Amino acid sequence: MARLERALISVSDKTGIVEFSRELQHLGVEIISTGGTSKLLKENGIRVIEISEHTGFPEIMDGRVKTLHPKVHGGLLALRDNETHKKQMKELGIKPIDMVVVNLYPFEKTITKKGVTLEETIENIDIGGPSMIRSASKNYKDVIVVVNPRRYEFIIEELKANHNDLSEKMRFELAIEAFRITGRYDRVIANYFDGLDKEKGGYPTALSLDYTKRQSLRYGENPHQTAAFYVEENNQEPCVSNAQQLFGKELSYNNIIDLNAALELVKEFERPSAIVIKHTNPCGAASANTLAEAFQKAYSSDPISAFGCILGLNKTVDVATADAITEPGHFVEAIIAPEFEPKAIEILTTKRKWGSSLRLLKTGALSVTAVDACACDMKRVVGGMLLQGRDLSVYDPASLTVVSKKTPSEKEMSDLRFAFIVCKHVKSNSIVLAKNEAVVGVGAGQMSRIDSTEISLKKAGDRAKGAVMASDAFFPFKDSVDVAARAGVVAIIQPGGSNKDDESVAAADEHGIVMVFTGQRHFRH
Repeated sequence: MARLERALISVSDKTGIVEFSRELQHLGVEIISTGGTSKLLKENGIRVIEISEHTGFPEIMDGRVKTLHPKVHGGLLALRDNETHKKQMKELGIKPIDMVVVNLYPFEKTITKKGVTLEETIENIDIGGPSMIRSASKNYKDVIVVVNPRRYEFIIEELKANHNDLSEKMRFELAIEAFRITGRYDRVIANYFDGLDKEKGGYPTALSLDYTKRQSLRYGENPHQTAAFYVEENNQEPCVSNAQQLFGKELSYNNIIDLNAALELVKEFERPSAIVIKHTNPCGAASANTLAEAFQKAYSSDPISAFGCILGLNKTVDVATADAITEPGHFVEAIIAPEFEPKAIEILTTKRKWGSSLRLLKTGALSVTAVDACACDMKRVVGGMLLQGRDLSVYDPASLTVVSKKTPSEKEMSDLRFAFIVCKHVKSNSIVLAKNEAVVGVGAGQMSRIDSTEISLKKAGDRAKGAVMASDAFFPFKDSVDVAARAGVVAIIQPGGSNKDDESVAAADEHGIVMVFTGQRHFRH
């Protein structure tokens, strides 16, 4: 391995680069630099050799060509213990470069800008940077490659502790990180240009996924399955992948899936709302004037199923809500919410015996504008992957059609809206009964719609009287309408579109109940 004597620094993201370069200079390292990086370092009193001075060749073509030179890549790729390489370096006046500090033109950031032109995206494709990174990484035993500003402080500490050197293990880890960066960079570029082909509907010819491992999990859905959690880089949407765990033991595979289900549903509501999740389905959901009241209504939807639940909340968890959650008879495994008051955390983690095992996750403020509408849902099948656009459609009163003779009251419309939003997040076939903006019965994941209807009515019991019903898809027969009406359901909302819609509407009229069509299906498989 080569002791660090000479570094080439050329960065787009200049975070921390002045301090890092100054520390290198204090260690006696000669610094070569380019363009804006060189200018910044000089302005801060750091001695810099311009790249054109090092190569003996000027930067040309508006900076498109500056580091693509044998004196750069020869200095990076030369094997220090190879006598032929050493001889050629001496004959050609090539000096070894022992470190490359590079991060790339912001192509990914550029393509997200509103109104960006194709020419602008092309100019933000880095050529020299990836080339230097690959050269340095290939020769990692002799060259240190640094692509992550978060590494600067640690690298300086290691250099100071090891006489301007890093261990081969650390050099190898830095090279792996560098190859990941260049690999991802190329994938983003390829996916972007591939997606410009309108005939492909925005879906690339080849699917390249890029996720970073956050953690290994003890096991998957079951103890005999292995598992790990990977997250997208640069995702700014409030979500379970970005959530900060404030308290509790490590999350499980099933915890993560259920937390995601809870948060994605509770995001749909503006009023204080609570979602109770078991096995990815909401067994309770409610909106109210306060978060504590919303929780109490949601948990009461189906307290037997709610035992050991995952809880999603859309407002800051206050003391009143924490007290409600920790009432005797309740058991919650994890809570995800925008924020927690300090006193609420204390109550949640100490008031009840199960508090010591409770997981608390905060997401920051939930905002519709922060949702990544361009992202896709993905589902793995053996040997393949399915992609589709996220189901981000919102409830639109203007798109509704009252098809029954009876028209809904204002309260019924409010409950229909609530029920339909919840129904969107229940596994198909799904039926949701709601009253006073609270779920009273859920029928999920059945092979026939009548089975889902009967399960929801059984869950609701007497609470079905005066409730409304939502269906994620049309009724193939009028049987669900008949049994719902006999149980006391007063209004039904469904997409419509069945060949036998007329029979369902006629049944609603016969029973004197409301029926509303949305024209929008929400299957969830």
